[in-house]
Amino acid sequence: MPPTPRVGSTYRVQIRPGFDLDATAGLAGYLADLGVTHLYSAPLLAATPGSPHGYDVVDHRQVNPELGGEAGRQRLLAALRAVGLGLVVDIVPNHAGVARPAANPAWWDVLRRGPDSAYARWFDIHWDRGRLLLPVLADDPAALDDLKIVDGELRYHEHRFPIADGTGDGTPREVHDRQHYELVSWRRGDSELTYRRFFAVADLAGLRVEDPEVFAATHELILRWAEAGEIDGIRVDHPDGLRDPTGYLARLRAAAPDAWLVVEKILEYGEELPDWPVDGTTGYEALAAVSGLFVDPDAEGDFTALDARLVGGHTSWEDLTHDTKLEAATRLLSAELTRLAILVPELDRHAVRAALAELAAAFAVYRGYPPEGTRHLAAARSEAGRRRPDLTGVLDTVTRRLRDPDDELAKRFPQLTGAVMAKGVEDTAFYRWSRFIALNEVGGSPAHFGTPPAEFHRFAAARNVRWPAAMTTISTHDTKRSEDVRARLAVLSELPERWAVQVGSWMARVPLPDPAFAHLLWQTAVGAWPVERERLHAYAEKAAREASTSTSWADPDPAFEQAMHDLVDALYDDPALHAELTAFADRITPAGWSNSLGQKLVQLAMPGVPDTYQGTELWDNSLVDPDNRRPVDFGVRRELLARLDAGWHPPVDASGAAKLLVVSRTLRLRRDRPELFTGYRPVPARGLAARHVVAFDRGGAIAVATRLPVRLAALGGWRGTRLSVSAHSVTDMFTGRVYSGSELLLHDLLSTYPVALLAPTYSVEAAA
Repeated sequence: MPPTPRVGSTYRVQIRPGFDLDATAGLAGYLADLGVTHLYSAPLLAATPGSPHGYDVVDHRQVNPELGGEAGRQRLLAALRAVGLGLVVDIVPNHAGVARPAANPAWWDVLRRGPDSAYARWFDIHWDRGRLLLPVLADDPAALDDLKIVDGELRYHEHRFPIADGTGDGTPREVHDRQHYELVSWRRGDSELTYRRFFAVADLAGLRVEDPEVFAATHELILRWAEAGEIDGIRVDHPDGLRDPTGYLARLRAAAPDAWLVVEKILEYGEELPDWPVDGTTGYEALAAVSGLFVDPDAEGDFTALDARLVGGHTSWEDLTHDTKLEAATRLLSAELTRLAILVPELDRHAVRAALAELAAAFAVYRGYPPEGTRHLAAARSEAGRRRPDLTGVLDTVTRRLRDPDDELAKRFPQLTGAVMAKGVEDTAFYRWSRFIALNEVGGSPAHFGTPPAEFHRFAAARNVRWPAAMTTISTHDTKRSEDVRARLAVLSELPERWAVQVGSWMARVPLPDPAFAHLLWQTAVGAWPVERERLHAYAEKAAREASTSTSWADPDPAFEQAMHDLVDALYDDPALHAELTAFADRITPAGWSNSLGQKLVQLAMPGVPDTYQGTELWDNSLVDPDNRRPVDFGVRRELLARLDAGWHPPVDASGAAKLLVVSRTLRLRRDRPELFTGYRPVPARGLAARHVVAFDRGGAIAVATRLPVRLAALGGWRGTRLSVSAHSVTDMFTGRVYSGSELLLHDLLSTYPVALLAPTYSVEAAA
């Protein structure tokens, strides 16, 4: 039997200046009533002033003063302890915020003293390539004319920079030319940067935590909290960016042996987590498996045909992602590519760049780790050679070196592949591939159309054996759209013909020069409707620029973006179009609610430690960040929970109270009777509608969820389909009904809600 996890369940709160530690402390009682065991916070260390997310840490020695500082943290701890809750914190070992140098004491000192700074070894800087380039200037040859010297600092508009000792005489440009850094156009960052960044973000400088001194300095406060028992778990952000993730995690585990430790490691379809000393991932692979359960795999051909008809041709997912990853490697990450090519001086640098870029574009996972890494490298070499036979000799030389774990090239190349995957797939291909966007999610694979129940059961059973304490999630601060938007979009897989006619009509009436993006935008509108106009405008602009086909962040196309915004406005200002969109969304919303309840129950009840992202205990139609960081009305949630606890059995309606019922009752049962959640066994159904139910027994607690509800209704309902259970008497935690016998009619069991959570009646009575 797997051990009971040290953390039972988590609730993620985006602690930020607008919702600080004291505001979070005010949630303690509600979260305890909800049934979670641990608050799971966004990063708490001092970040760039005004940071909305906290991942740009500037000072590892203190709690963010904008959140309430150390005193605020102590008040939060007291509030959590008063109601029996623990704390899990998010940490950022890979990078630090450098957008405002004066806010980051270590970075400021490096800019002032250069390689002689005591902090120079903290950052992954190529000092042998000259001065440290800072891409902050306007794209204007005369930009340096705007430099000023104020209070002993160089100033460029709102940007402040230190002046090295003995270099302060002369004009601002003369002083600038004597510094250890060089201010350059923002456009030069992607191609010429001399320090490692987080992905393509120049404002986040890579940290060298493989250095024991850097590790100690940047983790001292977090580890002190762990040793004092003030945190129970640590979530590690982006370990793939580190030079030596395996060594880092071993050091972290040794320093915090009793902490629940999870890593934000995104696994591709079928990929296994390396045998690291952690409790598991943050759950994106679970997200893909759970959400896929509610997608009809039979619709893949229809959506492929629709995509080809709308877009005017069809590119495979494999070819698209190869191209977007190659673009990421050669454009966005050009500076990183150059850094690697320099390590192969014996060959033509342009050829080496091309070979490394092709290998990164062909790499099937974010990053290879022993022993599977060798297999992924071999596959990448084969694919790169197929696409670029002219590079055969260079590819052979480079690949031979990449197989040597002691080679500097082999140590740094994996840092590139992870960034290439993230930028090329997550942040580009997911916005270009619009066949069926419910599948375009972090950790998912749009090429795999849905998750058949048998495949899900194999996944969950294996997870229960190997990673029983890994986090499970279906919404995070990084997901492209919320769980409820995906759940409603999943309904389209049951209505492919109707969707094809409807979206074809809309796209003809309000054409957009980029039909692939138009299809993505129409799906987004249907999935999130009703959505406020300004939110959809903001999403459309971000999505279009991320896609980088008709417009981009670097070079926005005003004409295309105007047409795009005109389309969005038409959804609100054209009465007929607005009515049609609203009517279509209304028709699929009830089935979407059924999917939402089903996937939430499966996620909360399956093996692992379930996380609930802030606010998603009710319906949530959030889109990609920053939309998913909007304020949450916890007052409404408290009131609804109180009504549930007073005996109310809510309808499945727009209030979302039915989802709150599912969340609270499932979390409470896991908290109060953890012994009912230690195993995993599929529960078989017999009858004409057997494919429409997914059910599993966790060792006493049985989760039952409806899938493909539109086709179920077309079939005529459950039609005598039965579920076989082992307990003689069970109680549904959502309705309170007691059922006897080993065969349960699904028509009876799911007559009130499309889901059920069954527990042995004696267990329920004992808990009560």
